[in-house]
Amino acid sequence: MALYEHVFLARQDVTAQQVEAMTETYKAVIEANGGAVTKVEYWGVKSLAYRIKKNRKAHYALFNLDAPAKAVAEMERQMAISEDVLRFMTVKVEELEEGPSAMLQRRDRDERERGERGDRPDRAPRRRDDAEASDEAGEEEV
Repeated sequence: MALYEHVFLARQDVTAQQVEAMTETYKAVIEANGGAVTKVEYWGVKSLAYRIKKNRKAHYALFNLDAPAKAVAEMERQMAISEDVLRFMTVKVEELEEGPSAMLQRRDRDERERGERGDRPDRAPRRRDDAEASDEAGEEEV
C-alpha cells in the first residue's frame, strides 16, 4: 500500500466537535476500503491567505494514511461532496513522519516562548505625542 499525507480545511463556522466527527467519518472510509490512518492531527482554526467560499478562516486537520489508491479516491470523492470541506490535498510520500508534525511543533514552541515572557518587567512610561505637547503649550500661553 502507498503512504500519503492528507490535509483538509473545514469551514470556520463548524465546531471543533463537528470537525472531529468528520475526521472519524473519513477515517472509517479509509479503513472500510482496506487502508489505515496512522496519525490524525487537528491543527485548529487558522486564517486563510485568501477567501475561499466566503470564509476567511478554516479548521485544519492532517491524516497520515497507509492505504490503497482507491480508498484515498473514495475519501476525496466524499470530501468533494461535503459542503463543510473547503479544500483538501493529498500528497504521496516515501515515508510517514513520526511524532508531531511541523505545525504542532511550531504551536508548542510558540506556547513555550509566550510562557517565558510572562515575567517581563513593566514597561517604561510612554512618551507624549507631539499633539499633546502642542496642546499643553497652547494652554500655558493663554
